[in-house]
Amino acid sequence: MMNQGVKIEELKSIDPFIGEMSDLLRVVVDNGASIGFLSPLAPSDAAEYWMNILRPHVILYVAWVDNTIAGTVQLHLCTKQNGTNRAEIAKMMMHPAFRQKGIAKKLMQTAEKRAKEEGRTLLILDTVEGAPSNHLYTSLGYVQGGRIPEYAASPNGELEPTIIYYKQI
Repeated sequence: MMNQGVKIEELKSIDPFIGEMSDLLRVVVDNGASIGFLSPLAPSDAAEYWMNILRPHVILYVAWVDNTIAGTVQLHLCTKQNGTNRAEIAKMMMHPAFRQKGIAKKLMQTAEKRAKEEGRTLLILDTVEGAPSNHLYTSLGYVQGGRIPEYAASPNGELEPTIIYYKQI
């Protein structure tokens, strides 16, 4: 496990990091991550995504290893009146060079801690069925709440199922 040289930081501004964040998004999508984009992802589309992500209810964490962005995760606080108890874990991304080192777990734990601080007691997320991330989420205590068939298109055009997870915190 490689948690020693890892620094987790909440980003309040994307501007200084737009290039590196865009590169991370493109690399993870090109390596099969099902996070709403299809490979090949145009650099302009990746940059546009990051330029529009930060809002008052979106908390963005970045994992740094030796001044390199190794991964990110977002915590989306529900803003509906009847949903102030919940938040969504979104866009969990790990650069392939930094996978299997405990960094994703540290990012998730940071997001969960913040959710608790924000008074949230329920976290939800979704991921494509069969993705390596399924193991991460179940290892952290997330429970499969359901499976939706033909949810998202893969790069080859096939529709794949997604798994909805939840965790009470």
